[in-house]
Amino acid sequence: MASSTVLDQLHGKHVLITGTTGFLGKVVLEKLIRSVPDIGGIHLLIRGNRKHPDAHSRFLNDIAASSVFDRLRQEHGDGFEALLEARIHCVTGEVTQPGFGLSPEALQKLAGTVDIVINSAASVNFREELDKALAINTLCLENIAGLARENPELAVVQVSTCYVNGKNAGQVTETVIKPEGEEILRSPAGYYEVEEVIRLLQDSIADIRARYTGRALERKLVDLGIREANRYGWSDTYTFTKWLGEQLLMKALEGRALTIVRPSIIESALEEPAPGWVEGVKVADAIILAYAREKVSVFPGKRSGIIDVIPVDLVANTIILAASEAVKEPPRHRIYQCCSGSVNPLSLGEFIDHLITEAKTNYASYEQLFYRRPTRPFIAVNRRLFDALAGGVRLPLSVARRTLNLLGYNGDLKMLRNLDTTRELATVFGFYTAPDYVFRNDELLALTERMGAVDKALFPVNAGQIDWAVYLRKIHLAGLNRYALKPRKKRPSQRGSGGKRAA
Repeated sequence: MASSTVLDQLHGKHVLITGTTGFLGKVVLEKLIRSVPDIGGIHLLIRGNRKHPDAHSRFLNDIAASSVFDRLRQEHGDGFEALLEARIHCVTGEVTQPGFGLSPEALQKLAGTVDIVINSAASVNFREELDKALAINTLCLENIAGLARENPELAVVQVSTCYVNGKNAGQVTETVIKPEGEEILRSPAGYYEVEEVIRLLQDSIADIRARYTGRALERKLVDLGIREANRYGWSDTYTFTKWLGEQLLMKALEGRALTIVRPSIIESALEEPAPGWVEGVKVADAIILAYAREKVSVFPGKRSGIIDVIPVDLVANTIILAASEAVKEPPRHRIYQCCSGSVNPLSLGEFIDHLITEAKTNYASYEQLFYRRPTRPFIAVNRRLFDALAGGVRLPLSVARRTLNLLGYNGDLKMLRNLDTTRELATVFGFYTAPDYVFRNDELLALTERMGAVDKALFPVNAGQIDWAVYLRKIHLAGLNRYALKPRKKRPSQRGSGGKRAA
């Protein structure tokens, strides 16, 4: 019987993971615990907070209690907590602090203990204040590199995003991305020299801090991030700072084992730990939710464009495959894109049609998501037309509201509120719904071929297996309804007489 290359290569290995309080990090952790029984140990770098100042207490409260572990709880019963105690080692530290905020001795000990570091810590806020985005998405990678310098054998897996592609069009391969905007010097080794860019950004941040405080400071830092991202060829601060981070890490770990994993739009699980498992409202979900609540019916988008969605379990499997390869193969730089666009393309039009069909025919199955049967269509129009419509409609609505206020009616117009919601969502996500690029993952598919049939089954990464109608209509919407949204409060009309619930 054939054996698993991944399980063989991770046997006895110690892995350090950052970002396990986040959505993807939890799925990576759960999969490692459940599917790699002979792993040496899993070390979690967790920042304490006011309520849980040390890593272990925060792990128990924010991670171990998560529904992501429901399958493991069921499989191990009373032995679940003992399983976690045996596998998990918590380290109280902060990824943005030099040496993670550890003493030099503790950092050296950690570096000597672990074989692989998986960095999934990030700020995925597309309109983050620039200083915060730089700290977590870019500058903290100097600390990851510092850990690697303590142990020349350490393999680093950096979780990035396919959208470091920025505003480039066409086929996007698993290579270093060239900026579409202002030119940046490229080194002979292939990465871009970004230290001067970062210095200029920090100078601009310092200038704004010297002139503003409070909410005005926050707004100015958000605006600065968007402006600088646009200047260099990105639509938002998140993707720009993630690209900068890739360049820093490639330079710092030149000649070392570094794998960059770039997922596309990560959504709910296809199969593991449970179909539809998700935590919070993700990129596409914000628009789905706004449509479900009848706040959005028109949105800027390109129906023929390939909207690249990937289930979270396929991303977690990609990270684990990459980690097992990096720890055994000769050290070099590798880039893998975990995406669906080239192997199983889903157009924005198909995405919308699947969701609207399910919403109209089966809305009652998703009581947290849909309050009633949607009656309006969801229409994607080009950006220029959307801006003209939104601007043209908002002015008379604003006038109408002011007129009603003068007449003594002080409520907001629902249509005006909905229009503002649509415009806010369009500002953040409009770039992603009008794609003119296709992400390729040829290198990732070649990796799965090298790993073999057993690992294809244990750690599937190929989006070609996804039936989009089933995934979007039956798995993803059900997952949103079950895991991401809180149960609605019962209305008085839903109760029987005397305050008792009706049978």
